[in-house]
Amino acid sequence: QVQLVESGGDSVQAGGSLKLSCVVSGDSGGNYCMGWFRQASGTAREGIAVIYTGTRKASYNAALVRRFTISLDTAKFTTYLQIDSLKPEDTAMYYCAAQPASYGGDCHTGGYFGTWGQGTQVTVSS
Repeated sequence: QVQLVESGGDSVQAGGSLKLSCVVSGDSGGNYCMGWFRQASGTAREGIAVIYTGTRKASYNAALVRRFTISLDTAKFTTYLQIDSLKPEDTAMYYCAAQPASYGGDCHTGGYFGTWGQGTQVTVSS
């Protein structure tokens, strides 16, 4: 069974950057849709970006300003989320998620993800 462990969350000043990591273990092979999501206190979970491991094609939530970059390091079984120009409204718990996918077209932030990490907290102060 696939397990995900996020890290890299921190308390930072506005304007800074963070790179979150999501390490995958228990991979049984095949391709996955890997995604990053966030949930601020009292709000619904929000999809940020996804990436399909088969092609490394990334897709982003069009509603978000493009300060996020998702990437893969398959040798390290790790997915990353780079966040630049951090703002106080980026304060949230950030989650990594995974779902087996045989087709990249199935990989989008609105899709179903069956495996989730425990989250890593990002706090941005002004």
